[in-house]
Amino acid sequence: MSAVHSTSLSLVRRSFSERHPAIRRFMRHRLATLGLVVIGVMTLLSFVGPYLTQFNSTDTDIRNRLVAPFAGVHILGTDPLGRDILARLMYAGRISLSVGFAATLLSMVIGVLVGLVAGFYRGAIGTVLMRFVDSMLCFPTIFLLLAVAALIEPSVISIVVLIAAASWMEVARVVEGQVRSLRSRDFAVAAESLGASDVRIMFRELLPNAVGPIVVAATLNIANAILAESYISFLGFGIHPPTPSWGNMLENAQSYLTNAPWLAIVPGVAITLTVTSFNFIGDGLRDALDTKLDR
Repeated sequence: MSAVHSTSLSLVRRSFSERHPAIRRFMRHRLATLGLVVIGVMTLLSFVGPYLTQFNSTDTDIRNRLVAPFAGVHILGTDPLGRDILARLMYAGRISLSVGFAATLLSMVIGVLVGLVAGFYRGAIGTVLMRFVDSMLCFPTIFLLLAVAALIEPSVISIVVLIAAASWMEVARVVEGQVRSLRSRDFAVAAESLGASDVRIMFRELLPNAVGPIVVAATLNIANAILAESYISFLGFGIHPPTPSWGNMLENAQSYLTNAPWLAIVPGVAITLTVTSFNFIGDGLRDALDTKLDR
């Protein structure tokens, strides 16, 4: 009976892998699979965890200030105001991940539209658009972020818009290169000869065939957006307390590095794990969406 069950399970797995080769290629990438698990756990903890803990991210307990991790009921210790580090870490993760996903979505919309138009029309329109992209890329991202952040009222929405405005250019270059390459393919020429409109060719013919590099760029952009939020908040120009983010948790910890190092270690580890995991996922998606690697 067990042999029959094992054979059936093997046939199901083989059938699934034949129908979904991209998933099979992704699952071969062990670091990407591990990264996906880590991101799943981090997302679950960030969005569900705060409802399961007995402590609130803003509750203060002056009598239990700077309690070390695993020294009491506070699993990851407390901060200088006696607030539970685990509760703040999970709520901060909700903010940081939301900023990363939202900023990436907005930057992808801008970058894809600019890249599509530039790659499709080429000529003067494409040249002007790509030279604008090049001029934007000349500015170091971190200095551009800090310069603009100093002039606006910090909030989650403004930080999302700011990060998106500073990160769409790489996406535009990726999309422009893909569309320029696909523009001369037979399917695109055939659609144009049949009288399809420019909008239809761009969004129904070219964009779906460029989705692979776009997905990879989006994954890496999430990691960059989370890092950017951390930079800005750490330097005091981003999300301000009492709303926690991983970046401003690091900012508040810098005065206690000698006597309470866990204040910096905990959010630092969270940022490192999340960013590294997204980079691993991006590598896995790149391999999964490359049909040349299918054997």
